[in-house]
Amino acid sequence: MKTRMTNYKPLLVLLFLLASWITFTVFQNATKLWTALNLPISLHQWNFITKASWPESSFHPVISAADTELRIKAIVEKLDQQIPPRPFAHVNTTTSAAHSTATVLNPRHTYCRGDQLDVLLEARDHLGRRKQYGGDFLRARMSSPALEAGASGKVTDFNNGTYLVSFTLFWEGQVSLSLLLIHPSEGVSALWRARNQGYDRVIFTGQFANGTSQVNTDCALVLNSSAELCQYLDAQDQEAFYCVRPQYMPCAALTHMHSKNKDVSYLSKQEKSLFERSNVGVEIMENFNVISVSKCNKETVPVKEKCKPGMTSTVPSGHVWKNTWNPASCSLATVEMNKCLRGKSVYLLGDSTVRQWMEHFKRSIRTLKSVDMHESGKLQHQLAVDLDRNINIQWQKHGYPLIGSITYSVKEIEYIARAIDRIGGEKNTVIVISLGQHFRPFPIDVFIRRVLNVHKAVQRLLLRSPDTMVIIKAENIREMHNDVERFSDFHGYIQYLAIKDIFQDLNVGLIDAWDITIAYGTNNVHPPEHVVRNQVNIFLNYIC
Repeated sequence: MKTRMTNYKPLLVLLFLLASWITFTVFQNATKLWTALNLPISLHQWNFITKASWPESSFHPVISAADTELRIKAIVEKLDQQIPPRPFAHVNTTTSAAHSTATVLNPRHTYCRGDQLDVLLEARDHLGRRKQYGGDFLRARMSSPALEAGASGKVTDFNNGTYLVSFTLFWEGQVSLSLLLIHPSEGVSALWRARNQGYDRVIFTGQFANGTSQVNTDCALVLNSSAELCQYLDAQDQEAFYCVRPQYMPCAALTHMHSKNKDVSYLSKQEKSLFERSNVGVEIMENFNVISVSKCNKETVPVKEKCKPGMTSTVPSGHVWKNTWNPASCSLATVEMNKCLRGKSVYLLGDSTVRQWMEHFKRSIRTLKSVDMHESGKLQHQLAVDLDRNINIQWQKHGYPLIGSITYSVKEIEYIARAIDRIGGEKNTVIVISLGQHFRPFPIDVFIRRVLNVHKAVQRLLLRSPDTMVIIKAENIREMHNDVERFSDFHGYIQYLAIKDIFQDLNVGLIDAWDITIAYGTNNVHPPEHVVRNQVNIFLNYIC
């Protein structure tokens, strides 16, 4: 028996060597195959999701941190190229609304509904001289107050001091045209430089509690302090928030937060003069004649298909008529909210502009019952359910930064990406994401990083549950004259462009609240109820 086993040993060694050689060859060729196909690294990254370890290691894509840094840098560089520095020696050399001229191209006595009306704007400075470069932040709008109608106009910048402003004449009647100079190009350049210069325009105060004692300390996205700091780190996406650590208290004792504006500015005295109330949002076409629009017996407009996610967005994206939003490229049906939401779980994630939706749902569906989540303050997690119809709607604030003078709890705070990772998702699950307003006072990379991390979380969600509906609600415009350096709509517009660009590769819906709130002419970060109702109606059309 021993002799027979001895005879087999060389054969077993030979078989082992042969198996090792085959394994090595297959692995080497497989690696060459992947390289030859030039498949994106993300296809390999998502293989981690199938591993048993849940959830920490499974959601860590390979080299995602380095990839994110490169993407942030590329986006910021692209924006820098589009917003070149425009230094100026005197306010007189900046764009003047009063001296700039607007001329209707191919004017007519009467226009037909559906026509396009074009206006050529020639920007001039306060001395009446033609501007030689573009970059002015303009807002075009047409309206008929008696008809409760409005729409944005499209502005094309030729980068030589001239602009083409195009209006689509959506309705019949007397139409007024408006073109506002929100900021001259020199002001835009100053705001962009100032925004990306510092993190300390807003200071946060963290409240630590230990038994009966409470201590307040400074907190921020970036803290230049020699004191010992508490770091509140999202390890997966490398986003952090810091507080000065109180003596004799652990970092885990942080319970509440509030913020206030700090007396900090990165604008020169001369630059600040551009943002005085009288210089912001000045009408260029002040003495423009009202335009008369008729039906003109044109052919019947073809029936548009029902609005759904993934449709190409137009500029303008629609118009308001009789206080109702009408998209340009699709149609909205009247949706019965109770029936539409039956059996659905709706997650509203983000800021107070989507919390308005939560309040609208609770007002509109009488059978929705609020559930006490045992949190406190205006920013507390909200949950409302209808057990008979199996409706579940909840609102949750996004993670730091959250600006607010009223103290709010941070015991349960988490980043939107982590909330999305917790959601299983399926065809009756709907997620609405709203980011922007609280990021305006901080360098743009903070916002871009957050959006990229949310984008990755949505990618993971759609891979495991492709039937889940995800909707991005864009920012609302807000008050024009309020704290311009921190909250100008120019900051919001850049973020609006960035979030649309970042999410364009995913099958998500977009509610263009930016264009909608311009059309309504609200100029309020929290628009009135009829505007919120129309935003929600688009949402209902998307999901039902």
